[in-house]
Amino acid sequence: MINMNEFEKELAKRGDLVYEYLASARYQERFAPEVIHDSVYLYLDGRRGKSLRPAVLLFSCGAAGGDEEIAIPAAAATEVFHTWTLVHDDVIDRDCMRRGGYTVHEEFRRRGVDLGYDGDKAAHYGTSLAILAGDVQQGWSVSLLSELAERGVDPAVVLHLIRMMETDVVIMLLSGQIFDVQYSKAPIESLSEAKILGMLWRKTGALYEFAGAAGAMIGLSTTNRENELVRSISQFTGRCGTAFQLQDDILGVVGDTKKLGKTVGSDIREGKRTLIVYHAFTHADEAQKRCMSRILGNKNASDEEISEVVDILSELGSIEYTRALADSYIEEAKEQIETIPGSRYKDLLLAWAEYMVSRES
Repeated sequence: MINMNEFEKELAKRGDLVYEYLASARYQERFAPEVIHDSVYLYLDGRRGKSLRPAVLLFSCGAAGGDEEIAIPAAAATEVFHTWTLVHDDVIDRDCMRRGGYTVHEEFRRRGVDLGYDGDKAAHYGTSLAILAGDVQQGWSVSLLSELAERGVDPAVVLHLIRMMETDVVIMLLSGQIFDVQYSKAPIESLSEAKILGMLWRKTGALYEFAGAAGAMIGLSTTNRENELVRSISQFTGRCGTAFQLQDDILGVVGDTKKLGKTVGSDIREGKRTLIVYHAFTHADEAQKRCMSRILGNKNASDEEISEVVDILSELGSIEYTRALADSYIEEAKEQIETIPGSRYKDLLLAWAEYMVSRES
């Protein structure tokens, strides 16, 4: 067994490997003009993420008997791919903060003001730069995957992973994003728990599933997604990915703003139809429904009004219900890898799963 302190060191070690790879001069010098470089690297230089996706790709490669070092380009590709989705997601959600700093579109809106653009022109400049930065990052992620061949990975495996990422994952992830946008504008009574969980899997679980599959396929040097080990690990990481998003939704209402690096309550102001909100509406009395309906989706809601909604979510047991469901996803995920051979890497996968729902940021 690996305790959480030990695991966090292992996680940070993989993060360092990936971010050092991305900081190489071969990439830094590629992105021009300067605004493209700065926008592409805003979340990758100084404001790095937790590296959960690249780490589990490397752990999965090791669990399949492969060499982590060979898989680093794929781990980096997964992190960059995830990053472009964040950049575009921030535009869609009109969020101004990410990881304790300005989002890409907000950072470049401010730079637009410095260039002398007025309000609307500055906002359009910021949004345009964010869209372009995300597009560059998506292309970069494909380029990074192609570099696996330089490390001796079978070109057939490399091509298969590129196809998976650019077809299966893109379609799943973007359809999840579309559902998220549509659901936030839909009457809550028109939704269901199954619809919301399906949206979460598409939006978050699919990329985690890919990370597990990619690591295992590199480790085994196979293009067979139905290989028993590949299937077991990918199902494990996909289920954990859904649990991760459920935990994210919990932190979005009861987390610590400083630890999260973004405003707690923003999901409520945006009217996000999280499982927490759905559960609350199905158990609320009329007065509670009226209160939530008045505040959900109100971008100008005060902190006091946000607290009113959070109190209702807590009173109705919706936060605990979601937490219990996230835990159940983790337990189901662990069952998927029970039969894989015991190793240090299997222990890291199990610790990674626990971290997905115990984290505070």
